[in-house]
Amino acid sequence: MASVTFDNATRTYTEGTRPAVDKLNLEVADGEFLVLVGPSGCGKSTSLRMLAGLEEINSGRVLIGGRDVTDVRPKDRDIAMVFQNYALYPHMTVGENMAFGLKIAGVSKEERGRRVTEAAKLLDLEEYLKRKPKALSGGQRQRVAMGRAIVRQPQVFLMDEPLSNLDAKLRVQTRTQIASLQRRLGVTTIYVTHDQTEALTMGDRIAVLSDGHLQQVGTPRDLYERPENVFVAGFIGSPAMNLFTTDLVEGGAQFGSEVVLLDRDTIGRANGKRITMGVRPEDFVVNPADGKGLPVVVDLVEELGADGYLYGHTEIGGARQQVIARVDGRSHPHAGEQVTLAATAGHVLAFDFESGVRLNHRSRDAT
Repeated sequence: MASVTFDNATRTYTEGTRPAVDKLNLEVADGEFLVLVGPSGCGKSTSLRMLAGLEEINSGRVLIGGRDVTDVRPKDRDIAMVFQNYALYPHMTVGENMAFGLKIAGVSKEERGRRVTEAAKLLDLEEYLKRKPKALSGGQRQRVAMGRAIVRQPQVFLMDEPLSNLDAKLRVQTRTQIASLQRRLGVTTIYVTHDQTEALTMGDRIAVLSDGHLQQVGTPRDLYERPENVFVAGFIGSPAMNLFTTDLVEGGAQFGSEVVLLDRDTIGRANGKRITMGVRPEDFVVNPADGKGLPVVVDLVEELGADGYLYGHTEIGGARQQVIARVDGRSHPHAGEQVTLAATAGHVLAFDFESGVRLNHRSRDAT
């Protein structure tokens, strides 16, 4: 096991174009499960492949266990990679697939058998060892790919969207298994996904990338409660945070017929008289007692059992604005109705309108 360091690591595919990964600085602790997340094309898979040695690093370096491996061949980096498409050999049995890398490395037959048996027990694959991949389900094939990585006993696991080929129910089940297995093994793991729900539920920490730049690194709770900028605020969370452009007024920011209170320091840090206000769906009060807030027309209520999500629209500054609020799944407004939404005091985030940087702290920051 080992730590991983990206030190100003940069990858540019064509000279003179924007780097796919631009001066990435990131520390992953020994035994940590770190998730790289971001939209398609943000550089997360490229970062993983740079660490694996499958992509050239144009400048900067990468280290594993304190050793500079920037120019080390992939097979000598002591990493194991799990791909999106499983990459299993169809003519081999499950056991042979899991042992193949060890066979190539010259590990004895007895040792190969021992490691495969141990990994099969961990992954509940013992009864499938003599089957061919075509006789397995997608989830079972993914577990075989995991087993092939585990038997290598590497310093670092690298996983590139390993669940993207699975159906929704199996993804939930398998991500739980992967997170639990990683904690049992204690192997440093870097996991790439575009699914921020996966990121929130699996990682010890999350690194958010956009356009090749690292936006923020922190625990799932850090990123959810304290996003450093508008991009992270809008990307992390499902449904996403509501973001509104609003005017600063005496004592706070205008939000429909109410004024959301902001402290002087927050107001003073803003460039200009406008800010971007962020409110999570669960931080709205529907039809507050004082009647003050933002008038919203309900378009749809998505019922999810005990909870539901109200999707509606309003008008801010002459522009139509979509709004999402969490509501009681059993008792809620209906499509076509108008409601008033008030932001819960102390749970509103303010971002600079020009730079997108967060200006304030929520009251929950201290908890």
